[in-house]
Amino acid sequence: MKRTGDLKLIQELNRSIVLDTIRRYGPISRSEIAKKNELSPTTVTSAVQDLIRERLVNENGTGLSSGGRKPILLQFSPDNHYLIGVSISYSKITIADMNLEAKINQKNVYLTNGYTNEHLIEYLLELLHGFLTERKDNRICVGISIITQGIVDAYQGIIHHNPKLQLNNVYLKNIVENRLELPTWLDNDTNAYVLAEKNFGLYQEYKNMVYITIGGDGLGAGIIVNDSLARGVKGGSGEFGHTTININGKPCECGNKGCLENYVSWPSIHERLITAIKNGKNTLLTDLSNGKNESILPEHFTQAINAGDELANEVLNEVSFYLAAGLVNLVHLFNPDIIILGGEITNNNKLLFNRLSHLVEDRSLKTLYKDVNIKIASLGEEFEMIGAASVLLQDKFQFKLTHDEIRLNRST
Repeated sequence: MKRTGDLKLIQELNRSIVLDTIRRYGPISRSEIAKKNELSPTTVTSAVQDLIRERLVNENGTGLSSGGRKPILLQFSPDNHYLIGVSISYSKITIADMNLEAKINQKNVYLTNGYTNEHLIEYLLELLHGFLTERKDNRICVGISIITQGIVDAYQGIIHHNPKLQLNNVYLKNIVENRLELPTWLDNDTNAYVLAEKNFGLYQEYKNMVYITIGGDGLGAGIIVNDSLARGVKGGSGEFGHTTININGKPCECGNKGCLENYVSWPSIHERLITAIKNGKNTLLTDLSNGKNESILPEHFTQAINAGDELANEVLNEVSFYLAAGLVNLVHLFNPDIIILGGEITNNNKLLFNRLSHLVEDRSLKTLYKDVNIKIASLGEEFEMIGAASVLLQDKFQFKLTHDEIRLNRST
């Protein structure tokens, strides 16, 4: 329910504006904050007092005087608090202690050991309890932020469907909060990655973004339209891997046929490579995996591509062909400024980007494609944890409404 005109809401919004301004522009004076946001000095002073009391902000030196007393400057204090970032995949659970700028203080990676359904959830709770128990300092934990694959309702904190982990209609937010007594956030992993790029990456200026992840656990998309994350009614927006490219194609675990994921994800690529090797195809991949063909990894695939390996490049051509078909659909549906490609298959894979760029340009409506940038993800190896942190930070600390909406609230 929208609390239009509610004084407490307005105070929360003002406080969020002030905090985000200090975080982005600090050290900064109270008067500069007021001018930047068209807020009254009294409003800014009150918000700053709250933020200092909560150890989110501190006073840090003085600025230049314009004739009167030198202004006291304010600085964001990201290290007095911490959050717990969690990424759940089919093979592992990653848990990290992070500050309020998504900097990792400690990270532990645990194998899932084949756990699924309620056994996985109980295992997760045990891991989180142990990890939290290790925190011995006087920092304040602001909450736990969990990301995973599948259809995830971020508003209600429900994993509606994650077939690989056999998680269906799991109210994970409530489960974690009830057990650990900490505020908890939950979101789809690719939604988290596009938020991370928007808040911490190289592409913050773009208002319409599509983030594609191609990894060991499948294919997904995170979509930002006019600076807002597109989630869908049940959190299912962005199930890019389960869009159909061949109605008579391979059966998919979702029950459909010809899903894009079955043609471009790593399991699909790996299967094609192994089949070709068993049929006698010579390839550098055998040497790169020390003769253990079943253990060929995405980085081996990329190394073979860059070395000119015939098999690797044949498979890359197939992957590029199918993935380009999916990207053309996204260009025509969402008309984005930028498409960002992330995941294990894209690392150091310039040939993939070159081929995709040409194929998408050839197949797209020229008017819609001419302003599209296809770029590699910019957040490096820790993109999962930065993504998890971004879900919490976006919701708890960053201002959501436009300034016009605030003025409307104040006037009612």
